Amino acid sequence: MKPGGWVSVTGLGPGAEDLVTPEARAILAEATDIVGYGPYVARIPEREGQIRHASDNRVELERAALALSLAAEGRRAAVVSSGDPGVFAMASALFEAMEAGPEAWRNLEVRVVPGVTAMLAAAAAAGAPLGHDFCAINLSDNLKPFGLVLKRLRLAVEADFAMGLYNPRSKARPRQFAEVLTLLREICEPERLILFARAVSTPEQEIRVIPLREAAPEMADMRTVVLVGSSRTRRVGRFVYTPRSA
Repeated sequence: MKPGGWVSVTGLGPGAEDLVTPEARAILAEATDIVGYGPYVARIPEREGQIRHASDNRVELERAALALSLAAEGRRAAVVSSGDPGVFAMASALFEAMEAGPEAWRNLEVRVVPGVTAMLAAAAAAGAPLGHDFCAINLSDNLKPFGLVLKRLRLAVEADFAMGLYNPRSKARPRQFAEVLTLLREICEPERLILFARAVSTPEQEIRVIPLREAAPEMADMRTVVLVGSSRTRRVGRFVYTPRSA
């Protein structure tokens, strides 16, 4: 390995430029290479001498391996993710690639730079719906069976968590979110509050809070994070919050 190389898995936040942390900006300015999903790489201003490696959304392990190999060559690779890289994003993929790759990769300098994830930005826009115990569930079945998704949802409702639901509905998975809503209606009261936050923190942001009985699958897409309140989540004025008590 050549000296001086490192990998940083860097969170870009949910979309607004002022939600990119100073630490992330410093890393991006220092990096020789930017590695990531094309739309995320496009968010970063081009800089002379900095090489950009944009790729498709479903090649996470290949992307991580590229960054590790660049670091082994002495380069400074910033792997970019939207939101926080540790929340359904590239940090886990990087360590998975490290574990499967050459032993020498385990001695590389690696930093994970946190960012504001969409779930937290959406909660802040609405008030404090995640103000007590909560969990996050990725509804995509690309890396796990959909039956496991439904099992985790059921258990989270049984435990009375508020929930942040990522990747609710896509062109490849148009029907599964309907199954999620059906399950929630079976085990939650019809007035349970559900929040649809689309393009949070961007000029296209749309926040919609409705009772579960009014929720429809087409209200969500891949730019939407869905927050489901606990049994105690309530409205106060135009805000939504979950009390701090059990």
